Amino acid sequence: MIWLLLLGLITYFVVQRVSGITRTPIWLLWLVAMMPALILGAWAIAHRGQRVMPRELVIALFVGCLVLYVFLIRWGRIAKPVQTPRNDSALDPIAPQPLNLPEPTPEIQAEQPLRPITQDEEDRLQGCFLWSIYYLQHIEYRPQAVICRGKLRATPEIAYRTVRENIEAQFSDRFYVVFQEGHRTDPFFALVPNPYSQVKEPQTNLFSSGARRKLIRPGIASGLAVVTLITTVLAGLQMAGRVISSPLVLIDGLPYALPAMSFFALRGIGHFLTTRKYKIAATLPYFIPVIPLSFFPLGTVGAFIQIRSPIPDRKALFDVGAVGAMLGLCISIPLLAWGLTQSEVVGLSQRAGIFDFYALNPRFSIVFSLFSKLAFGSEFVAQTAIKPHPFAIAGWIGLLFTAFNLMPVGQLDGGRMIHAMFGQRTGAFIGQIARFLLLAFSVVQPHLLVWAILLLLLPAMDEPALNDVTEIDSFRDAVGLALLTVLILIILPTPKFLMNWLQI
Repeated sequence: MIWLLLLGLITYFVVQRVSGITRTPIWLLWLVAMMPALILGAWAIAHRGQRVMPRELVIALFVGCLVLYVFLIRWGRIAKPVQTPRNDSALDPIAPQPLNLPEPTPEIQAEQPLRPITQDEEDRLQGCFLWSIYYLQHIEYRPQAVICRGKLRATPEIAYRTVRENIEAQFSDRFYVVFQEGHRTDPFFALVPNPYSQVKEPQTNLFSSGARRKLIRPGIASGLAVVTLITTVLAGLQMAGRVISSPLVLIDGLPYALPAMSFFALRGIGHFLTTRKYKIAATLPYFIPVIPLSFFPLGTVGAFIQIRSPIPDRKALFDVGAVGAMLGLCISIPLLAWGLTQSEVVGLSQRAGIFDFYALNPRFSIVFSLFSKLAFGSEFVAQTAIKPHPFAIAGWIGLLFTAFNLMPVGQLDGGRMIHAMFGQRTGAFIGQIARFLLLAFSVVQPHLLVWAILLLLLPAMDEPALNDVTEIDSFRDAVGLALLTVLILIILPTPKFLMNWLQI
């Protein structure tokens, strides 16, 4: 029940993220998203754990709920207003002709929201687009944005920089200037009101010293870190099989708590410092404490930062995702390697799981199998498992969380990287494929089922960068592919041929 409650809370916060694009009630989306877990729980209670639901029914249940979840979002999707065309071909004799859109009817015009800019401001906006850089063809008005469509006549980087500087010269920081890829058309510009503009409300400047301190919330971050240290110490005691008989016993929980906290802190700080480098407003890392339980004895589910302002370009988007993952690997791999040298080989349990720290089966992961064989050599053979040292446990947990965040979905580290490497639409398509592959793979690796559920609830598409058209360099592409390879090596179980070669 506690696990179901925790999953329900996580699901609720995930489902809330789509509230801005659909009118479907959040409680209904939450119910559909939780339906597989609720039905599986009811099945287990009804059969008293003696019978497992057939795999075909499990797959049909998840696929059916996913289809219903997507249908409900699309059914309640907030409609977009009609475009307002504009023809300026007379300004440029060799310019391509704009789209011939029909004039909106009086009924549609009456339903359209007020224009975000006045006619005088529209004239000034037109002057910000040079025909030799980006030929403006027409302007569309949305409730909270101005969409400028046209033909790109320079490199995306030059076009964005030129248009953005011209708009800032006319409107100061009143708007965020977004440059996005079009669907089968040239990229387009979108002017989104900046809620922290200094033009009307200088006291809300997001990067003033007072506002920055209020944004990063050091008090909340410190408080959560202290509580998480307590829960991870308790988790370390549980893993060591110790009972709290005196305050001094708490020291025995530190060998797990300190390296685990260091891993999550280093990842979070890496994200935070990267956002500061690119002048992105973000909070300090928030730890998430969890009471250690027998089936989830970790004491925490990680740490996260909240990004409060747009990401400037795809290079920054990639770095925000990749830096945290690389720093996490830089600490989790040494922790696992050194911890295994302090661990011991034991007999393999029939029901060993990824959190069975009395007889942990390294064969759940190719990486873990290789490190175990290097550490124990001929001692680690078939029908053996590892009783890991707390440092090795912290390293293994670090690898698991790094792998989950490297999944190429939504606003996870891997989702940001894929978005930066291939663009928003292609990245979202890759994310959809990854989610279904993981769901199918969880049929033979049940410990991945929770991951598959969480990934299905996350939006496949994350927010665009301001300049979402300029591509990243080949070095970042190579780093991204290397990190995705690490993801595969962590989550894939050791194949039979490799176990035979390693004699494990």
